[in-house]
Amino acid sequence: MIHSVRFTAVLDTNVIYPLVIRDILLWFANYDLYTPKWSETVFEEWKRVMLRKEITEKEADKRIAVVNAAFPDALVQHYGSLMAALQLPDEDDRHLMAAAIKTNANVIVTNNLKDFPDEYLKTFGLKAKAPDDFLTDLIDLNPEQAVAAFREMVLNKRNPPLDEYEVLDRLRAAGLEDTANYLHSQI
Repeated sequence: MIHSVRFTAVLDTNVIYPLVIRDILLWFANYDLYTPKWSETVFEEWKRVMLRKEITEKEADKRIAVVNAAFPDALVQHYGSLMAALQLPDEDDRHLMAAAIKTNANVIVTNNLKDFPDEYLKTFGLKAKAPDDFLTDLIDLNPEQAVAAFREMVLNKRNPPLDEYEVLDRLRAAGLEDTANYLHSQI
């Protein structure tokens, strides 16, 4: 069995906010398919999005605390000094790249691939991947463990309770079509 817990990924806000994407990413991390990392800025952005979506501040803080408690080593610190030297199309994304460099991450998981030019990232030994590509890679590395993580995620769906096929449909609706299809072929 291949374990890829040493494979490190920095998660962007745009893959943490959508619930079904966050769930599968964190369940896969919980099953040691990879090691998640994030910057404080990611959670600041996530909180702003939640507040815009009319989630109370108390609930937003609770969600952030739960994720940080589940992965206490995921929060990257002391990366700020790296940011000034980084040249990205959107300067607001430098915190992700700096966090990735600081932790020797392998990949930045984001839906904003255009903001992370391949050639520039390669000079730092990094790659940016869309969540669908990232998750299918993880399933490919260890299908049994990925299916186990998916099944436990489904068992924990209580509000509302969902079956495997309903969760697969939600994954597809969230843009994770290849992930859903791959998992479907394994269950």
